[in-house]
Amino acid sequence: MHTAFKLKSVTVAALLAATAFLPLTARAGLFDDDEARKAILDIRSKIEALQRDVANKADKNSVLTLSDRNDNLQSQIAALRGQIEVLTNEITNAQQRQKDFYVDLDARLRKLEPQQVQVDGQTVAVGVSEQQAYDAALSQFKGGDYKGAANAFADFLKRYPQSGYAPSAQYWQGNSLYAQRDYKGAIAAQQVVVKNYPDNPKAADALLNIASSQAELKDKAAAKKTLEQLIAKYPNTPAAQTGKERMASLK
Repeated sequence: MHTAFKLKSVTVAALLAATAFLPLTARAGLFDDDEARKAILDIRSKIEALQRDVANKADKNSVLTLSDRNDNLQSQIAALRGQIEVLTNEITNAQQRQKDFYVDLDARLRKLEPQQVQVDGQTVAVGVSEQQAYDAALSQFKGGDYKGAANAFADFLKRYPQSGYAPSAQYWQGNSLYAQRDYKGAIAAQQVVVKNYPDNPKAADALLNIASSQAELKDKAAAKKTLEQLIAKYPNTPAAQTGKERMASLK
């Protein structure tokens, strides 16, 4: 629109210049019709030349403007591509962090899940904290801390009464009491093993421990009766063989 205005302005100026010549020729009488036509043609030629010049300038300006705009657009596109690369990299890193997080979380959860372990010849599911509590109590017993072991096993049985380790925990609690010379307490603890877990391998050993506690209490009759029960109920166990040997000492 700006270029069209320029063209119109030049055209108007040229026409004004042309009309300015007409009064002069009329007053001076220097031009005839042919010369007037020639003068008009010359003015028109000049006008056309001016128009072409303006048009050429307008085209050059347009090309330069388009070139500038193109450069500007290319710069913006390059900047956007850079931003896209940064965002793509951030997304990739975020996805990797998320993947690593879930892998780590899954590993942690698997550690917290109950594990299948062999206890007294049977496969049982044992939780992590359950296993740790049992191992800690047994470690106390092996370390000679019988009082601490007895308390730890008692606490374990309260926390995990249905545990696959319950028969063993009950048995070791009785042994811990026996080691402290609490023979009555030992007998009571081992009787729970015999009554509640008669098919557990620890039951035969529990009867042997009961007989030993009764012998320490000078109750030979009770000890003999317990050993007879042991030999009759679990004849093929090492505990029964030991019971037979002890029977001789009770006569």
